[in-house]
Amino acid sequence: MSDVLIPGGRDVRGTLEEPGDADPVRDGPESIVVACPPHPQHGGSRSDGRLVAVAAALTDAGIACLRFDYGSWDEGYGERADVRNAVRWAADRYDRVGLFGYSFGATLALLAAADLADATGGADPADDATPAAVAALAPTARLADDLDALEALAEVSVPLFVGHGERDSTVEWEPIVERARERDDEVRSYPADHFFVAKHGDIGSDVAAFFERTLLEG
Repeated sequence: MSDVLIPGGRDVRGTLEEPGDADPVRDGPESIVVACPPHPQHGGSRSDGRLVAVAAALTDAGIACLRFDYGSWDEGYGERADVRNAVRWAADRYDRVGLFGYSFGATLALLAAADLADATGGADPADDATPAAVAALAPTARLADDLDALEALAEVSVPLFVGHGERDSTVEWEPIVERARERDDEVRSYPADHFFVAKHGDIGSDVAAFFERTLLEG
């Protein structure tokens, strides 16, 4: 485990975790998942329990994980840039990059993935910073009129996993889940509210399995 400073003009710091048995000459691509925390004004940080559970499951599966904190609050706009910069940092160092977010972070993950795909014109992810797969846990449909994750899905063509709590009344997740099902993306529901109490282990296993399929086997 090591500390990381993400370049980009804002104070963005992260924790990089790599598999304990990492082998620099192992077969297959070197893969990492960038994990985006929930709303920083409601206590969201890289130490969020759901992010920690996902990171643990990923490293057990042989995939590195970068959990990071956003820079100073900027209504979602600076935070979206933070996600893009974290993905670019990861893409400079690993062969394949996945993107995961929870709640506010899930919405930003979808927005940033669309931004990066649009910026590269849909180029081969191996040649740019476009994430190879995206997992969104409890995303809300939009943060503002111009921070619309439902609209951004049109630009996200890589494999997508969407998880949601069946009793979640905190965010408007239903439009994202409906669109994901229309696209034939992977959708998983949990018998939980927005906070997924006692479900962190299940979430970690499901998200890690998704990234195993898309980053290690894809």
